[in-house]
Amino acid sequence: MAKTNEKKAKSAINEVVTREYTVNLHKRLHGIGFKKRAPRAIKELKKFAVQQMGTPDVRIDTRLNKQLWSKGIRNVPFRVRVRLSRRRNDDEDSANKLFTLVTYIPVANFKGLQTENFDGSQE
Repeated sequence: MAKTNEKKAKSAINEVVTREYTVNLHKRLHGIGFKKRAPRAIKELKKFAVQQMGTPDVRIDTRLNKQLWSKGIRNVPFRVRVRLSRRRNDDEDSANKLFTLVTYIPVANFKGLQTENFDGSQE
């Protein structure tokens, strides 16, 4: 087989990008005991961010943490609107070049919302 002169496409995971998602926590916490619901919600959000953004380093904003814990450990909100921002890591000696910041977006209701993409220069 002869070699072709095609260049490899640059991986999209290495780009800085921001997206907004609505995360259904209700289905992710179904069957979880009361005293583990809010901590599991944090873990599930981190897992969701790793899955969507492809970076193992995920950081949860304090306002999002307060929102998830606002009704106590047992009564986590059914849905939450979050903004996932893949950013460059300024720390030189870190293992990962990029990290994902998860921030809370307050919305009145979740009807008709879709995933929104933003370019890397925003914010």
